[in-house]
Amino acid sequence: MTATLRTPTVADAEAIAALFAESFTATFGHLYDPADLAAFLDGMTVPAWRRELADPAFAFLLAEEEGRAVGFAKLGPHGLPVTPTGPMIELRQLYLTADQQGSGLAARMMDWVIATARDRGARELFLSVYVDNHRARRFYERYGFADVGRYTFMVGNHADEDHLMRLVL
Repeated sequence: MTATLRTPTVADAEAIAALFAESFTATFGHLYDPADLAAFLDGMTVPAWRRELADPAFAFLLAEEEGRAVGFAKLGPHGLPVTPTGPMIELRQLYLTADQQGSGLAARMMDWVIATARDRGARELFLSVYVDNHRARRFYERYGFADVGRYTFMVGNHADEDHLMRLVL
């Protein structure tokens, strides 16, 4: 079955929060002390997701299969330690459930990300990706993203090293 894509509303905040917690934990949970992971996930509250879903500075895409959230992407304003050369936007998150990885859904979602960034007038698209997430990095490189530096991403008290990547649109 093929996932359907749609623009979520604030009513989808609980589903997105649950999907984020599930996907982040499945992908990265083994890297962290349980207290650090819990502290990080506790900061991703349903009210916080609702605020972002209602904020026009952000753009979201939700992927569903048989009524179940199986992926989401979030674009947002400048927050990473980068110096853009013009109008920019960030890919803040792109997560899929484990059963959707390798299904082609990520590519469909990335097509939306790039089209939406362009529609919003961005000339650069930035993201950060964990240094040991080789699969994701290869995925982004296929779209033309290039490494432009490093970034410290905090999970509780644990500092991860991320690659900062940039795509010229």
